[in-house]
Amino acid sequence: MADYSNRTYAEIAVGETVTVTQVVTVTDVEALALAAGNVEAFHLEGGKATHDGVAAQGAASVALIAGVLSHRLPGPGSRIVGTRFEYGGTINVGDALTVTVTAKSRQDETQSIEFACHCANQRGEVLAAGLANVTAATGRIAYSDLATPDRILRRNDGFAGIFAACESLPAVSCAVVHPCDRDSLLGAIEAARIGLIVPVLVGPSARIRATAKSEGVDLSAYRVVSTEHSHAAAAAAVAMARTGEVEALMKGSLHTDELMSAVVPTEAGLRTARHISHVYILDVPTYPRLLMITDAAINITPDLADKADICRNAIDLAHVLGLAEPRVAILSAVETVNPRIASTVDAAALCKMAERGQIVSGIIDGPLAFDNAISADAARIKHIESPVAGRADILLVPDLESGNMLAKQLQYLAGAGSAGIVLGARVPIVLTSRADPVRDRLASTAVLKLLAHDRRNKSAGSVAQV
Repeated sequence: MADYSNRTYAEIAVGETVTVTQVVTVTDVEALALAAGNVEAFHLEGGKATHDGVAAQGAASVALIAGVLSHRLPGPGSRIVGTRFEYGGTINVGDALTVTVTAKSRQDETQSIEFACHCANQRGEVLAAGLANVTAATGRIAYSDLATPDRILRRNDGFAGIFAACESLPAVSCAVVHPCDRDSLLGAIEAARIGLIVPVLVGPSARIRATAKSEGVDLSAYRVVSTEHSHAAAAAAVAMARTGEVEALMKGSLHTDELMSAVVPTEAGLRTARHISHVYILDVPTYPRLLMITDAAINITPDLADKADICRNAIDLAHVLGLAEPRVAILSAVETVNPRIASTVDAAALCKMAERGQIVSGIIDGPLAFDNAISADAARIKHIESPVAGRADILLVPDLESGNMLAKQLQYLAGAGSAGIVLGARVPIVLTSRADPVRDRLASTAVLKLLAHDRRNKSAGSVAQV
């Protein structure tokens, strides 16, 4: 259910006002210094975003003002077309910055409103004050709370490369299975809007259309395949994938095991010679490259043969994402083989399989503990000589529990962005979650698109050879 609604041009009266207060964090100060180009130590010393640079405090105040205008008044659908501000004051960590925007005048011919804007700290210092000209939406847009979330300063953006790789590729057909709630339906529509997929909405038609109506979404551009319930939706979507009617599957508002139980049986026709597995693709702010974790969603206690396929699937995904020879760390609690720790024995066996050509196109080492898999310093201190240690692209975990906890720790404690994909079937499958941020869901769909095109190319190559 939406918590807020925008204010349309017709609804906003002169004098209407909104006030929002936000406390400045250390991350905010670092980000402001970087935005202003002031990254020397003295610009951050004592947690201050000022030195000789008004740019940092200006960036902070303008960002906050813009956030209030675009999120609160008028809200989504509006566009800032011009500003005239004066700046002053100082910003420190812990400061409470208060922004007030007030409608000052209206221009009917352009559907624009001039807002008086004011941003000050708790000491009464005015950081920015002036006017902003904003065009307001003419229609209603409902949305959930868009208050500024906690932020972690990203020194890299691994997902940007994935989105960029999708730009020149046509959208792929994708069955969205049982999109009967707000998040799964709007996520699919947004993915369609930016050209990632051509969604086919599979599920109870009345529920899908009721959800669309409650969210103000027009479904006239999209095909809806009506089924009686979620089980039937999963079966219908799998059948469409089997016949080539769609190139991918996306989970909607049904349980993961409902969808996968329709995919996994041999008679469903989506199995390949590979074991089916899942890969989390994590964009960790403090890690210099994308980090893949597998399997943390499907295989509970994989045996050695399962792990070999899990490894092969992840390596193939890495190739699609542009890594010619990905480094795979086989994780355990320790970095030495111990017969009493089964994961270390599996790691040694997987390395020997790679040495004998049973697993190819990747650099594999293990057992490795998490620290020396991702930290070159930890590997050096422990005297580990390895082409993988400290530079891993793929972490192959011992079991689902350890992998799931590791992935979610990186998401919720380290601020990692997370995409996810199911591999080993004839089509890529995205398992979305309502807890996933919008960008993470779109990143998963972008990976799905790249995989579908890779499959297209390989199929075309096979036909050409014949």
